[in-house]
Amino acid sequence: MDSASDTSEKRVAHIPSTTVHNYEVDVGAQLVAETDRPFTPQEASRLRAKIDWHIMPLMCSKITFMDKTTLGEAAVLGILCDAELTTNQYDWLGTIFYLSYLVFQYPQNLALQRFPVGKWMSINIFLWAVVLLCHTACKSFGALFAVRFLLGMCEGAITPGFMIVTSMFYTHAEQTKRVGYWFLMNGFAVIILGFVSYGLLYTHTVSFMPWQWLMVITGIITLITSVLFWFLFPDSPTTAWFLTPEERAAAVRRIQANQTGVENKHFKMGQFLETVREPRTWLMAFFAGSANIVNSLTNQRQLIIAQFGFNDIQTTLLGCVDGVVEILTIWLAVTLASQPSIGRSYAGVLMYIPGILGAILVSALPFSNKIGLLFSYWISIFAIAPFPIFLGWVSSITSGHTKRITTNGIVLCSYAIGNAASQFMWKAQYQPRNHVPWAVITSCNFAAGVALVILRFMLATENKRRDRETPDDKRDAVYILDESGAERKVDKAFLDLTDKQNRDFRYVL
Repeated sequence: MDSASDTSEKRVAHIPSTTVHNYEVDVGAQLVAETDRPFTPQEASRLRAKIDWHIMPLMCSKITFMDKTTLGEAAVLGILCDAELTTNQYDWLGTIFYLSYLVFQYPQNLALQRFPVGKWMSINIFLWAVVLLCHTACKSFGALFAVRFLLGMCEGAITPGFMIVTSMFYTHAEQTKRVGYWFLMNGFAVIILGFVSYGLLYTHTVSFMPWQWLMVITGIITLITSVLFWFLFPDSPTTAWFLTPEERAAAVRRIQANQTGVENKHFKMGQFLETVREPRTWLMAFFAGSANIVNSLTNQRQLIIAQFGFNDIQTTLLGCVDGVVEILTIWLAVTLASQPSIGRSYAGVLMYIPGILGAILVSALPFSNKIGLLFSYWISIFAIAPFPIFLGWVSSITSGHTKRITTNGIVLCSYAIGNAASQFMWKAQYQPRNHVPWAVITSCNFAAGVALVILRFMLATENKRRDRETPDDKRDAVYILDESGAERKVDKAFLDLTDKQNRDFRYVL
């Protein structure tokens, strides 16, 4: 009786209390409920550094970026002649990857909710490695079409998995830079593959082409990466092997201000329906599709530079500069986005300005000015930078685990549609000037910039509306039973509420 009376005294009399099951709330609720020890800013800083050292190297190893780039490198290493590919067939190899990505995106997101995140990603990376090695046996369009389809299926788990893990371990203020850091590894992949491809141009084996050696090298590296992910990559802060029990609780408390919790393994139909009915979801999907039209340069970049008048060796080495530009622009973008006075939307728009200018110049400059065309092409790469800003932003403006994985699925499906459709712009009839593709890229970059501004306006308007509302206290007295059977209060941040349900949630701008 004494225990019951003590518990009741904790509750505020005018607020009706509710006791819920563990499966209804966030996985971090029980962990936080069992300890209320405060931790100092110094402890929080040390904990963040420990998380960085154990998570970021693995996410920055993101070898799938290197693997996606292999098709572009293979174009100058003999795959077109060896497999007797036409321009249209080559474009299809780029498209089928993203069509497969599109088909399997939502099933992959559901699997990431149902199964341990790190283990599911490691399985997909292992399968990716096997499929990549199978490329070496493919000498026809049909065979390459099949393995590219399988690659898209496996890759569908990686980016959403990284988005989920980033939102689990980092605060809103930290997420933009972390997403930017693992995304800019694409640039390092381009540089590394550029030098590897340069070396492979000098290999002379009787029955093995340079592009096949490229697939073997990247396949082995990916295989090693899958093993590292299985043993070292965490599934969530509540089970992270490198954290002590006290640090796990502190890691969950550290992200409490996000009002998004950690995760919930149960699919909630209400959250799914809320997501698909929300206009903001489809605005984000529109941005993801239009922003990734420029990403068709991933497969076309070597061919574009060659069409400017450079030979194979020059094209391979100059391609390394693409990676340098991508690294610098994404780093600049996420740095600007992290400034409160600029924010995500305006940082993205600032990146689109030189990107649009570069795309216009590539189309407008005389074709005899190959140095000017080359630098204009590099400037157009600025337009890639807003998308990693956006990926970090999506995690910061979406709450409720089912809503988050549904939003991720819709956004990345649109990403796949944009990438798949854009491959067909580069038709043989438009070469070598490619006026039509560059005009489409320019238009889509402009549309994506406008979408960012509209999204910011919608979020800012909603924040002001919530600031004027009377505080919502109907979920301030929710309890769960701990392992000893006692009732413990659950903070609203760990009730697995959506951003629409939790009126204390404020959208990051």
